[in-house]
Amino acid sequence: MKLFRTFLLTSGLVLGFCNIADAREALVSGKMVTLQLPATPDPALVTLDPKTTAVLVLDYVEDICNSQPKCKNGMLPAVTPFLMRARKADVTVAYGTRAQNMAHWMPQVTPMPGDTKVVNTAQDRFYGTDLDKELKAKGVKTIIMVGWKISGSVTYTSVGAMARGYTVVVPVDTTAASTDYEQTIGFYNVLNGGTANPTNQALKPGSVTLSRTDLITFQ
Repeated sequence: MKLFRTFLLTSGLVLGFCNIADAREALVSGKMVTLQLPATPDPALVTLDPKTTAVLVLDYVEDICNSQPKCKNGMLPAVTPFLMRARKADVTVAYGTRAQNMAHWMPQVTPMPGDTKVVNTAQDRFYGTDLDKELKAKGVKTIIMVGWKISGSVTYTSVGAMARGYTVVVPVDTTAASTDYEQTIGFYNVLNGGTANPTNQALKPGSVTLSRTDLITFQ
């Protein structure tokens, strides 16, 4: 996770779109510049209270996961045993996807009776739903966010969560994007958006922490 990735891009496009990279060469309009993304910090070791923690599962659905090798072959094998472990610890589990996908979760991670489910119309699962109300009614303060994709729903929902006072944990093995470039931007954005945590301080309040399923314990 410490590799630097360098890209050649038309000047202004990336800086204007998401402000995620430092220019190694002077920015000259109309010319190509070299942009180097900061290294993604190592995943952090975290210990969470199951009584105040929820796992939020985003878009592990057949239409998406079956068509995305990183989801089917990487994310799904990582999240399946982790979700079982979270349920065993009595962690709250919530699901969010669009209406047409709600009945088509991957069988390994399908919702169980009593799980929270929200139908969303935006990538931020808090927007226009009762997710915040339902989680706070259960005493949830920390959200473990898993699902497709880091540069889309996970990014936007993490911002929505931080705006509502939650601390967020994103296990890096349970989310991805179609390309390495998009994935790297996603991890950068979740750490530097909202209440920024660029050094990946473990469980910085109201921020995102990048972790990994084998580094997360409940007690």
